[in-house]
Amino acid sequence: MSFSSSSSSSLQWLSLVATIWLQIFNGPNTDFPVYSSELKDLKSISQVGINFLAFASDAGKLFGWFSGLAAIYLPPWSVAATGAALGLLGYGLQFLLLDHPKFSYAHIFALTAVAGNGICWINTACYLVCIKNFAADSRRVAVGLSTSYVGLSAKVFTVMTGAIFYRKSHHKAKHYLLLNSIAPVLVSLIVAPFMRFILPCKSVSNLSLGFIAMFTITLATGISAIIGTIGSTSQGFFAREYPLSLGILLASPLVVPVAMKFKHAMEETLRNEKENRIHDLDDAETGEIIEDLQVKEEDDDKEESEGVGGVQILRKVDFWLYFSSYLFSATLGLVFLNNLGQIAESRGLPREETSTLVSLSSSFGFFGRLFPFLIDYYSSK
Repeated sequence: MSFSSSSSSSLQWLSLVATIWLQIFNGPNTDFPVYSSELKDLKSISQVGINFLAFASDAGKLFGWFSGLAAIYLPPWSVAATGAALGLLGYGLQFLLLDHPKFSYAHIFALTAVAGNGICWINTACYLVCIKNFAADSRRVAVGLSTSYVGLSAKVFTVMTGAIFYRKSHHKAKHYLLLNSIAPVLVSLIVAPFMRFILPCKSVSNLSLGFIAMFTITLATGISAIIGTIGSTSQGFFAREYPLSLGILLASPLVVPVAMKFKHAMEETLRNEKENRIHDLDDAETGEIIEDLQVKEEDDDKEESEGVGGVQILRKVDFWLYFSSYLFSATLGLVFLNNLGQIAESRGLPREETSTLVSLSSSFGFFGRLFPFLIDYYSSK
């Protein structure tokens, strides 16, 4: 896999926006609590069976290492497209066959696992683009910004379902399965041209301005998600115009690469005017300077690209700390979220309220993902 020859900061930020849009729609499994009760009644599934279906998506992620192997030989856009295709297969067949009498619990479990594996492929593509397209001191923030938007997936899917199928109160399960299957595919087709490797921009000022703008947009999006969820039961602004306003906020990160492109064009114009007023440097001296810079950049890139093998990583304390935090904390949260629909029903709440609870947990989960990277970015400075 090779890097694009372009080192424009606008392309760098455009690739980050592409990963953000992919991650927004890369959590279709998070809306499972909204329609799990209906699925339970429709297919006569026990509560234990519902719990196992919630686990099915994670079971598919056990084979996520296939995406890592594929990424060695395939460009990132094709890795993301493969993940979207697996989601289309997993959720699309459930949508088509859900009402069929011979469509059993085993089929639902297997297809949910296939869709869960597709999530890993999109994650891998997004991680690689962020890591390759940003320098070592800023790639963690880029990855954090991108992955934080996964927390909004359930919120986005509930808003989309409410906006598209607002006149149809029945068959909620089929509505969510339909959107879960086609939304990631459509987004992957849109962002495919920008899911590629480029030479990372080393300009500190451009990176600082870009991240400040990104964090501002991200915080505004999260606040809007919470306010919109709290007001979702009203029949005024939130019921009609809110989906459009949320869509504008989700598209607003595109402002950063556009602004960087404009800034780069202005700098080029000023540089050309300045060069017309000064003498050219000696060609030989300039060639030596350029050659030294190229050698230095190659050494830096070589140092940054050194990886850790699969056996070596098992010997690192950081790996086991990361593993333990997922095993004993994050997974417990997933158990709660996956059963949120059943919890709401057991408390006597109508099923219509479940989407509100899922949206609210999704919105706060978005901030939970974002704040550690926000703190890391400013503390590292």
